[in-house]
Amino acid sequence: MDSLTPPYLDDAFTRLESRVAWELATLAYPARPWVRPVAHPEGPVLDVLVVGGGQCGLATAFALKRARIENIAVLEAEREGKAGVWTRFARMHTLRTPKHVTGPELGLPSLSVRAWYEARHGQAAWDALHKIGREDWHAYLTWLQRVLVLPVRHGWRVTGIAPEGDTLLAVQAVHADGTARRLLARQVVLATGLDGNGGWQVPAMIAQALPTTHYAHTAQAVDFAALAGKRVAVLGAGASAFDNAATALEAGAARVDLLARRPVLPSVNPNRWMEFFGFLHHFVDLPDSQKWRFMRTLFALNQPPPQETFSRCAAHDRFFLHLGAPLTGLGMAGEAIRLETPRATLEADFLIVGTGLVVDLSLRPEFSAVASDIALWRDRFAPAVEDRLLGAYPYLTDSFAFTERSPGAAPWLARLRSSSFAAMPSTASSAGISTLRPTVERIARGIARDLFREQADADYDSLLAYDEAELVDLTLASDRMGV
Repeated sequence: MDSLTPPYLDDAFTRLESRVAWELATLAYPARPWVRPVAHPEGPVLDVLVVGGGQCGLATAFALKRARIENIAVLEAEREGKAGVWTRFARMHTLRTPKHVTGPELGLPSLSVRAWYEARHGQAAWDALHKIGREDWHAYLTWLQRVLVLPVRHGWRVTGIAPEGDTLLAVQAVHADGTARRLLARQVVLATGLDGNGGWQVPAMIAQALPTTHYAHTAQAVDFAALAGKRVAVLGAGASAFDNAATALEAGAARVDLLARRPVLPSVNPNRWMEFFGFLHHFVDLPDSQKWRFMRTLFALNQPPPQETFSRCAAHDRFFLHLGAPLTGLGMAGEAIRLETPRATLEADFLIVGTGLVVDLSLRPEFSAVASDIALWRDRFAPAVEDRLLGAYPYLTDSFAFTERSPGAAPWLARLRSSSFAAMPSTASSAGISTLRPTVERIARGIARDLFREQADADYDSLLAYDEAELVDLTLASDRMGV
């Protein structure tokens, strides 16, 4: 058991893990590994390299293993035992999705978060639970990695990807200790999270006007203890902005002002509408015109902060919400930050920026050699040029592979797949939990399809040579033998 497991529930975990082993064995058909190895003068070649060991990377590795694609590795930037995203900069108390959400378990009940939670806390605790705790989700993913024996290599950060001949990709990676390696793989999956095709955005007007000691993005480290007794301003009205406002208030901030451009906070969450089988599994099958119509509408609607998050802020009389208050100017006034809006001018000691992320492949070092070859939506769908932000999203296939900007110029892009928020226009996958299972299952099926096609001739030769006899006893009485 891990160190967080209460001793009195050890037996429950033992029984659960035995059940997991039984279910995996029961559903193992066909169990035979089938992917033919590929040789290279430089050394071993992976069939699949997964970049990112978070929820999507782990689930992708599991889906590949279930497809009997076993020559795989997962590179995770965080060192083993170090805090991941769920405990590093996610600042909500609970997940934003309902507790009945499924995904990483890929349909096996004993691997579900409910089974894990009940083994750890008991059924009554699950029945009483409203939403899954953020740290519980992190512990659950850690358990999944262990019980499934997923091949995660910790401490490795990918710094570049390039084609190696016609059939391989070369991946440059650097370990936390400074060691550099070059890995060869037939297929690469970038399970690099929400910002995997871009970066978290700090508007230029903030970066140019303020010293870095006076602001941080919601995705960056924030010393909340140092904000006790200070005036804090938060820019943005999304869930993360409210999460950070609440964390600052709970750390003892003297005052928190949240500035939102919108005159009214949205109250309807379109993400909940998306959660039905047809949309999650078959949005990718729609023609581009329908995909574009859905996405333009979904992006315009935006989503509200969860009720629990808003209530965390509202519980403090030191919290002030400014709607219809876009930032029109800012600068330093001595040691204070001066923030100008159409409604008022405010002062703060620290600014937290909740302006989300930007999709821009050039911001990612792993794309430095290949970004110009990748097709964006504005390259493939004419109306997309009218939407500067959405048109910059990569145009992916139904199995999440990148496509060529110029036909025939970069066929190797079919071997490179990405799961990030930037997959939304192509697949409706947000890199979130609710879209996790259809995402990783499509990725695994696409990889299996490509690997099989590449070896189909060799498999045909194998069929011709196949001579394993099943009928071996032809004994029959002589009077029953025909003549």
